[in-house]
Parts: sequence; C-alpha cells; structure tokens
Amino acid sequence: MDKFTTILADALEMDIAAVKGSDKFREYEEWDSLAVLSVIAMIKQNYGITIPRKEFDTLLTIEELYSYISANKG
Repeated sequence: MDKFTTILADALEMDIAAVKGSDKFREYEEWDSLAVLSVIAMIKQNYGITIPRKEFDTLLTIEELYSYISANKG
C-alpha cells in the first residue's frame, strides 16, 4: 500500500505525507477531472488494469481503490 500511496500522491501532485489510506481521495483539493484521468492512467501503467468508470465512481477511499486493484490485477 505504501508504494501505491506514493504513486497516487505523485499523480495528484501532492506531498506523500498528506495522503492517508482512509482519505476520501475525491475530497482532495487537487481532485478534478484531470486528476481522474491521471489516476486511471497511473493505475493502468503501474498495475496493468483498467477500472471501468462505473466501478471507479463507487470507490471512495484510497484503501478501497487499492483493494480493488489488488483483487483485480493479473
């Protein structure tokens, strides 16, 4: 999970110290439509999966996002 939060913080151009697993990532000040695309692209590049937008929209916290990736990566 540490590697994931580091990569996520980088994609959102945030300080890693400001990113916690229990955070609702959509509530970050940096979260906007470009951040959505950046995070989806980061997940595809680093984990080789594409999260369907419908499912992505149901994930609320960083922990949920990481759990989804862990359960679905090949």
